[in-house]
Amino acid sequence: MLDYRFIVENLDAVKENIKNRAMDADADAVVKLYNSRTALTTSIQELQRERNQNALAMKAKLDNDTRQRLVDEGRQIKDRIAAAEEELRTVEAALECEAKKIPNMAHPAAPTGKDDNANIQHSLFGTPPQFSFTPKDHVALGQDLDIIDFDTATKVSGTKFYYLKNQAVLLELGLIRYALDILMKKGWMPFITPDIAKDEILDGTGFNPRGDETNVYGLEGEKSCLIGTAEITLGGFHADEILSKDQLPIKMAGLSHCFRREAGAAGRFSKGLYRVHQFTKVEMFVFCLPGQSDALHDELRAIEEEIFAGLELPYRVMDICTGDLGAPAYRKWDIEAWMPGRNGGEYGEVTSTSNCTDYQARRLNIRYKDDDGKNRFVHTLNGTAIAISRAIIAVLENFQREDGSVYLPKALVPYCGFEVIPARPGKS
Repeated sequence: MLDYRFIVENLDAVKENIKNRAMDADADAVVKLYNSRTALTTSIQELQRERNQNALAMKAKLDNDTRQRLVDEGRQIKDRIAAAEEELRTVEAALECEAKKIPNMAHPAAPTGKDDNANIQHSLFGTPPQFSFTPKDHVALGQDLDIIDFDTATKVSGTKFYYLKNQAVLLELGLIRYALDILMKKGWMPFITPDIAKDEILDGTGFNPRGDETNVYGLEGEKSCLIGTAEITLGGFHADEILSKDQLPIKMAGLSHCFRREAGAAGRFSKGLYRVHQFTKVEMFVFCLPGQSDALHDELRAIEEEIFAGLELPYRVMDICTGDLGAPAYRKWDIEAWMPGRNGGEYGEVTSTSNCTDYQARRLNIRYKDDDGKNRFVHTLNGTAIAISRAIIAVLENFQREDGSVYLPKALVPYCGFEVIPARPGKS
């Protein structure tokens, strides 16, 4: 979240940022509660001075009436302190609650707009393939090749679940190892993270763990949730710690399952594997010094581009507008890969990378000790190395052949052990 004093001293800018992000937050309430907290803290300090003076006076040689008067005054002061401290706890809880609703400030260069229609194309890579036949979407390809089963998954688990079969299993594992190898060669530390996180960790990373609009699965009675991304478990790794400046930046690559309710997803493209309740992802996460985060954000985007360029997939890089950033992000870039089977051929999001500055670190209380000995908040960044289900869509649809087979990108062949997923008889 934002620093309270920053909100007070930059109220107009904070309110304009809330407006540009199309979010529901009350900066005026934060200022009012902050001022109330300050007044209560001052009042308690004054009462504590009175208590100390009363205690000092009690040490003198006193007559009975004076001593009783001081005893009575001491009790009154004690009661007033207790009442003020209780009120302070209430105000502090309300202040934190309201402040957490306020999004991070947006980068000055981020496009202004209320939704993804205002996102701007930054760059373009590759050329969409031209087919001499009508290309199939990945749902038809998965069924015809006997590698993806949606119907049985619906029977067993419900809608938006799927089975991977045969070559698709090796394709998923190959994509994971392909991405991890690229990251490890660049010095990233690999992790397999838990699939469950406590509510306070989700809240700290900026995800709403409860409520109608949440996109995560809560575990009843456990005060924890299934994670929607390893950003949550990697971000929480150093919660409530003070890191050494020499450790930074810390670069982590986390493999996890991801679980999403997809609340509010009606009307958005969701066919097949594109928007599902469970998928596998390799996530990048960074803890760094404030002065490092802008350059590291460019590095994360470059890694994402390297991964998808290496898969020979046409893609574009999108500069994400204020209304589509999400609360924690200061700046965000998306990569959208070309998907021939998506609405007759269009780009679909496959990765995202965000610089969250110190927004998450304040909520998670992750700091570093600076050269002057002061504890300061780190900056955090996250980025999708590869979301397997969407990468499978792009590979199947872009590399399909007229006979119904699918050839793999050359980079994946060593990982999968085959060059082609052959068509089944009668399915071309």
